[in-house]
Amino acid sequence: MDKLTPKHIFFDLDHTLWDFDKNSAATFELLFDKFNISLDINEFLTIYVPVNLEYWKLYREGKILKEELRYRRLSDVFNRCDYTISDRMIGEMADGYIEYLSSFTHVFDYTKELLDYLVDRYPLHILTNGFAEIQSKKLKGAGLDSYFQTVVNAEDVGYKKPDPRIFEFALQKANALATDSLMIGDNLEADILGAKNCGLNALHFDVERVHDHNHCIIVNCLSEIKQYL
Repeated sequence: MDKLTPKHIFFDLDHTLWDFDKNSAATFELLFDKFNISLDINEFLTIYVPVNLEYWKLYREGKILKEELRYRRLSDVFNRCDYTISDRMIGEMADGYIEYLSSFTHVFDYTKELLDYLVDRYPLHILTNGFAEIQSKKLKGAGLDSYFQTVVNAEDVGYKKPDPRIFEFALQKANALATDSLMIGDNLEADILGAKNCGLNALHFDVERVHDHNHCIIVNCLSEIKQYL
């Protein structure tokens, strides 16, 4: 078994520690009730999840702005569901989604057990592409904020993973060297290849079991990480 020997560990947040899909589904259940949306929530979510990933990719690549992402991912899904809804209501739902999302606090299994194990062994850091105004709320609400010495949001830096400049910024803020650092995340392009292209080691958390590559170690459950550190 390959042992990793970092001096600093950087974590992605959404889809890695914070269970984005579960919290997002709970947020939409609240919004569907609040706005009296007469559409089957499961039908909506089945379409929304991949559509949201598509729009986040466009946002990550700088092809759309934050406001476009928030609005278009909803309008696109409602169109695909053939559900009539006004632009005003989509806008209000988009705002409500951001308002309520961080109030849900589901994390992946073994998140806190892993962080409890790591926190006395390594300086821990967050490096996220998520929106700055809610990432800190997610961390605090889920009781994760005290584990991390630094938190870097792409929106604050002006660059998104996998852009090398956000990794360089995070390393500088953490006073860490790339060769001494490990990035743990779920996204192959943004987290894994982005980190490796900047000289960091990486570990891929693939909870959906959809990836097979030789870029780095792949785990399907956070509990597996301890055996490598």
